Amino acid sequence: MCGIFGLILKSDSGILTASISPLLRHLALSSESRGKDSSGLAFIHLDSLDLIKGDIRIGELIKSEKFNQLFSQAKNQYRDSAKDICILGHARLVTNGSQLQAENNQPVQLENDILVHNGIVVNADQLWKEKPEWTRHYKIDSEVILKKLQEELIKEKKTPQEVFGNLEGTCSIIAYFASQNKLLLSTNNGSLYYLHQPNRFFIVASESFYLNTLIQKSFAKSLITTPIKKLNPGEKIYLDLRTLDFVPFEFKEDPKQNFRTVVHQIQNSKNTREVVLEPEIHFNRNKEKKLFDLLEFNIDRIRTIKRCSKCILPETFPFIYFDEKGECNYCHGYTPKNKSGKLDQLKTIVSSYKSSNSKQDCIVPFSGGRDSTFALHIVKEELGLNPIAFTYEWGMVTDLARRNISRVCGKLGVENIVVAADIHWKRQNIKKNIEAWLRKPALGMIPLFMAGDKYFFYYTDRLKKQTGINLNIWGVNHLENTDFKVGFAGVAPEFEKEHIYSLSRFNQLKLMGYVGKEFLSNSKYLNQSLMDTIGSFAVRYLAPKKDYYQLFDYYPWNENEINNLIQNEYDWEKATDTDSTWRIGDGTAGFYNYVYFTVAGFSEVDTFRSNQVREGMISREEAVKKSMEENKPRYETIRWYLEILGIDFQLALKKINAIPKLYG
Repeated sequence: MCGIFGLILKSDSGILTASISPLLRHLALSSESRGKDSSGLAFIHLDSLDLIKGDIRIGELIKSEKFNQLFSQAKNQYRDSAKDICILGHARLVTNGSQLQAENNQPVQLENDILVHNGIVVNADQLWKEKPEWTRHYKIDSEVILKKLQEELIKEKKTPQEVFGNLEGTCSIIAYFASQNKLLLSTNNGSLYYLHQPNRFFIVASESFYLNTLIQKSFAKSLITTPIKKLNPGEKIYLDLRTLDFVPFEFKEDPKQNFRTVVHQIQNSKNTREVVLEPEIHFNRNKEKKLFDLLEFNIDRIRTIKRCSKCILPETFPFIYFDEKGECNYCHGYTPKNKSGKLDQLKTIVSSYKSSNSKQDCIVPFSGGRDSTFALHIVKEELGLNPIAFTYEWGMVTDLARRNISRVCGKLGVENIVVAADIHWKRQNIKKNIEAWLRKPALGMIPLFMAGDKYFFYYTDRLKKQTGINLNIWGVNHLENTDFKVGFAGVAPEFEKEHIYSLSRFNQLKLMGYVGKEFLSNSKYLNQSLMDTIGSFAVRYLAPKKDYYQLFDYYPWNENEINNLIQNEYDWEKATDTDSTWRIGDGTAGFYNYVYFTVAGFSEVDTFRSNQVREGMISREEAVKKSMEENKPRYETIRWYLEILGIDFQLALKKINAIPKLYG
């Protein structure tokens, strides 16, 4: 979920002082792609420790006056006084603990020991409860790792396996113990890579690509000739900073005398808005009854809408019509999609991609949703591949989804590569488009709210190039086809399309014409997000997709099987405002489905359940019952969504509720 790195150079390493700045800069800026919410660095000396951190991206941190002062001092001592360079860094994607509070940013510090952590410890609260004698200082989950290392590894002399054994989630760390003058590196999902030459240097980062590009730079090519090594899941190494040798896990308890630790906090003067993470913690319908009562649930009126006699699609659905039996054209045009008994065929296909030396051989785009979770499980456990789970953080992924990602990747021992967008900028784009939409609501423009997440396709393709891995297997579910979204834009359904996101060239032009017309009639859409929106259209509809497979083209999608797996095998966490496991990892869905259901009398739920009816998975009666339950407004999620975007909840709801209904 974050980027961590380290640069350790012996004074006689042969690496020139002039090369140190580009080395550190490369590691820092590469790591920033994993998290831009906050950052921190640790300058480790024999008798002191300087921490510098703040709620700014690391690219800004390394421009600060305090950084330049500390870095210049370290380089001068390296050049003039034969002092080693030892710097650890962290680029944070905020999860537990506000980035506006210095203690919740990393490196985490307890006394003279520090830690940088990539991942989420999902049972951190429980671990603290089990040790009431320990004092918790911060909200950040990473603190419990450092505390366990201090108490259990150093004092109680437990083995590293015992210390890490009850941590749940993903945990890749670099820890520094001042009393030992050593670094501990550990990962449970293989997300640490390093370059190492004893008595010369040790360089570590969260992704191999960062080191690959580093050693190709002119300033490093002739100096660093050792191969990149991977710390495998469950592996731990203990590095003696005096010699840069790996040493046995032995600890002395005598703390360093006169050791000094100083924390320097850098404030972000441009943005003081706190990243609100938890809908269930920050918002509660029982405590905000006045706001909760603004949500409409016109169930009695919606029940009177004429619906298909076979599925549950209503007469308000775009391009729908019914035959003399009351069956709709969507049922007539439907071809069963749920495939069974074809997993062996997929095994044959992927056999040519499979690595023979345990190297990673597949990319699984991983949103943290139930279908991508199931796909990752099948890819690893049934297909026998060694995948990378890839997550694109575009600004609306909930902390719940991040925790579920950590649960699954930690248990499977799968590396999770995260690309984090400039979340503040992405959220500003969404805000501006919603404000434009509220000025002149049109159901056909709602997909604009989700334009930012379509770059998942682009970054998956980029990751393929970076890793040299061609195969990508997606957990796309055909039952989630939502033709109505472009239907409201005047685009008729295509019943024989290859993928649920496919559109013919004619319909692509028609959609572009509709959007262009709306843009011209509402100047508010002509905002900073325009290029982002155009780019999302290109990567979704126009960019070629190679070595691309969808699991559910070969494996039958079964809701009960998936729910049983994610809950029983991975202890998957559900949202507090719905009992469903679907659409809970992204805050956008709760908002736009409220709009669709309130105005048109149906939402994604109705199309999904209708497809299940057509596949013979559930009865029409079950579909009606489920849709009425799952279409209830998700207050906490909607409240979180609008709050995090800076949109007034009351104003937005009143405007949405005032839109003329498509039903009586």
